[in-house]
Amino acid sequence: MRKEWPEVGELVIGTVTSVKDYGAFVSLDEYNGKVGFIHVREIATGWVKYIRDYVREGQKIVCKVLHVKPERGHIELSLKRVNEHQRREKIQEWKNEKKAQKLFEIVAQRLGKDVQQCYEEFGYDLMDHYGTLFAAFEEAAINEDALKEDGFTGDWVDVFIEVAKENIMPPFVRISGYLEMRTDAPDGIDHIKSVLQSIEEEDKVVVTYVGAPRYRINVKAENYKVAEEILQNAADKVIKEFQKLGGEAEFHRRL
Repeated sequence: MRKEWPEVGELVIGTVTSVKDYGAFVSLDEYNGKVGFIHVREIATGWVKYIRDYVREGQKIVCKVLHVKPERGHIELSLKRVNEHQRREKIQEWKNEKKAQKLFEIVAQRLGKDVQQCYEEFGYDLMDHYGTLFAAFEEAAINEDALKEDGFTGDWVDVFIEVAKENIMPPFVRISGYLEMRTDAPDGIDHIKSVLQSIEEEDKVVVTYVGAPRYRINVKAENYKVAEEILQNAADKVIKEFQKLGGEAEFHRRL
């Protein structure tokens, strides 16, 4: 991760380090162990009589980021605002990225270069372009011409593809596109949340926050044709519904 702090609304995975009557402290695995806090009211829906019925030390959990105050080192989290589908997707994403990091180390080793040097030369660019490092490996495994078609060049490309094809067996296709959403409405954030949540009802669609005003629509399906159709339909639905609420939205296949 190049970001030092998580974004509000982001899903994060962490390990519970301490449980108190008033809440739980969580070490964020993706942010170098930065510690977040879940107030007891954000543990579960309804009254929590015994907090340890829901969380315990050493437990791996997925939370939603509510507030971030870097100047004070505070990260406020919620456990109850993560549904089961989001939890499964996030855990799988985390496992995939752990695997991708190991594979990237193999790429660096075969190139005879330092891992960090490889991140600086092409790793971060791959993450920016494909969303995650694993997605880059998966894309290369599915279509060995993908990286070159997307403008990537260098002696590392063939090595990257080689490692991808040796280690990645994609069970489905992943694609993504980006929505730019703008509104002057005082409750505009609520409008954005409502229309984006409406397309997440399908198991094949997940929306992630990129950075205002951009939101990424991630789709997984059995083949590219189906995935492209789902992606376009989801984008069209968001744009139509958001315009009804007075907002403006544009869809882009690439950022």
